[in-house]
Amino acid sequence: MADSRASTESANPASERPVYVIGGGPGGLAAAYALRARGVRAVVLEKADGVGASWRRHYDRLHLHTTRRLSGLPGLPMPRRFGRWVSRDNVVRYLEKYAEVHELEIVTGVEVFRVERSADGTGWLLHATGGRELTGGAVIVATGYNHTPHVPDWPGRETYRGELVHASEYRNAKPYAGRDVLVVGIGNTGAEIAVDLVEGGAERVRLAVRTAPHIVRRSTAGWAAQYTGVLVRHLPVALVDRLAKPMAKLSVPDLSAHGLARPDTGLYSRVNEGSIPVQDVGLIDAVRKGRVEVVGAVEGFEDGKVALADGSRIEPDAVIAATGYRRALEGLVGHLGVLDGRGRPLVHGARTPANALGLYFQGYTNPISGMFRELAIDAEKIAKTVARRGGVATRDALTVEGRAAR
Repeated sequence: MADSRASTESANPASERPVYVIGGGPGGLAAAYALRARGVRAVVLEKADGVGASWRRHYDRLHLHTTRRLSGLPGLPMPRRFGRWVSRDNVVRYLEKYAEVHELEIVTGVEVFRVERSADGTGWLLHATGGRELTGGAVIVATGYNHTPHVPDWPGRETYRGELVHASEYRNAKPYAGRDVLVVGIGNTGAEIAVDLVEGGAERVRLAVRTAPHIVRRSTAGWAAQYTGVLVRHLPVALVDRLAKPMAKLSVPDLSAHGLARPDTGLYSRVNEGSIPVQDVGLIDAVRKGRVEVVGAVEGFEDGKVALADGSRIEPDAVIAATGYRRALEGLVGHLGVLDGRGRPLVHGARTPANALGLYFQGYTNPISGMFRELAIDAEKIAKTVARRGGVATRDALTVEGRAAR
């Protein structure tokens, strides 16, 4: 890989500086295309060897929970042959094709670890691996919603004698055939892994639940749950909560007898707190038939056993922690005062912090209307704002040295 021109880029005037997009996932690629379509030069910096790195690491059976037609990024619809619910592998193929078709400028193998104002105050200085210092007219941070796996610091965790892995390490049920497995966390990932384990031959599957989720059918009579999410996206929260309650009773059976009571708080209220409804891909039937046993939340580990909130102790062969991810933005931009107390960007999309003009965040929300759909919309808005404000290089500017992914 050739070295980037760290010694010369910082001296370039603002009008010759590109927009740097940090992250080669769907959000970063969509933003880069939207900028390119407006004549603005965008350079994607991706720390992995190719685009869509996080998607390549997801478990085998994963499909988008949003429809193909509403999941395409700007400038290239997803092919019909991918089906209505697009598989993980086809998402990766799509992202690769997206970068190729739009001839995006992507430099792989480069990780940006700190962003700060340039010395002249007119742009942004990016510190990256290999001693690179790159100056851009604007920066779009798109490192991903699911960036760094999070496993709670459970008391006594080191005493557990079984296997303990984060869900990010789970690929399929084959290694767990004939074993007793506890899945911790009932988000979409935990629910789907539990079903996958059952179907893959695990002897016993338990699902540890702290707070009962809202469960929705992925599709009812051909009507995808995403369509409803789009329709209610901008309605008052209290109204959506009221509308969702009777719909849930009609479409989802009462699982209280199996340990999953209906939530006390409204569906959209939960969404605003960061909790997306669980789309049913077999969990309801698995719970009703006793193939997935719902147990209390994990409180810690004692004498090699798992301690649950109800005071019981269980000793599974393996624990899979579907306990979420961190955005891990503190080291990158935390010093700029643009994150809230939980490490999330204070603003996103086309909005830029008042104290950090020209810095944008793409893909750090988990909307009920579908992440890919909202990434596409935000990409267009960001590009429009950047192009209007100017101070960035056009596409015919000098290219950055580095290894480009095509």
